[in-house]
Amino acid sequence: MKMTSIKMKRKLEERLHSEEWRTSFNRDKDTFRIEWKESGQGITVTLPNVISKWENRGEDALDELEEHIKEALRIMNEKHHLEGKERHIFPVIRAGSFPTETSSGKKLVYMEHTAETRIYYALDLGKSYQLIDEEMLEREGWSTDRIKEIAGFNVRSLSVEMSKDKVYGNTFYFLSTKDGYDASRVLNEALLEEMKANAKGELALSIPHQDVLIFADIENPAGYDILAQMAMKFFAEGRTPVTSLSFLYEDKTLEPIFILAQNKPKDEGKDE
Repeated sequence: MKMTSIKMKRKLEERLHSEEWRTSFNRDKDTFRIEWKESGQGITVTLPNVISKWENRGEDALDELEEHIKEALRIMNEKHHLEGKERHIFPVIRAGSFPTETSSGKKLVYMEHTAETRIYYALDLGKSYQLIDEEMLEREGWSTDRIKEIAGFNVRSLSVEMSKDKVYGNTFYFLSTKDGYDASRVLNEALLEEMKANAKGELALSIPHQDVLIFADIENPAGYDILAQMAMKFFAEGRTPVTSLSFLYEDKTLEPIFILAQNKPKDEGKDE
């Protein structure tokens, strides 16, 4: 029988039953919400999206969703401290349109990065992380500069192992460790300077989503189009999209490259 929103709501209620939580169904918006009774903090999921995943992957999709929801609810209900956890603080890159406040109105700590991106700061909790808000800093007497310095140091300690591919005379490097901070490596200035020093042509890069960072050694005009195509593809597929734009790295700054991806060049082939 066809899965409906009402049936999926019941499946989720069975999986997420707790005396401390309450659930609700918004028929107009076709959403399901689960929240803490005491604080009202919670998670809202769009049922048609859940149904689509269930139709493709079955109960495995619901197992994954249940794990994410329970982890998120657990984090919401805990008061996390920064003191003594300095090694677990990292910067995260988000789109310029990403909210600057939590759903409960707390102001997040962030800095502008490019016209397309912002830098937020996260406390790593193992399976997930919590974005750091101003209230956390005030509670512990920390400054924004201190968070920035600690996070910057930690991101420089992360692995920068990459895979490499050469296409139409241009070399592309893919950094994707899936540790949640792949895009954050763009803040490792030593890495960017090393890539720039080793580039034969122009160094460009793309931050399409949280779990990938792409570098491109551009030796001919086709390279820009290929990078643009890659960026759009990864952006569309990413769980946490950042930007479909690419950037040119010059004089320690990132300048957006406004390119419309064109058809794949036909006069040259992928290098072996």
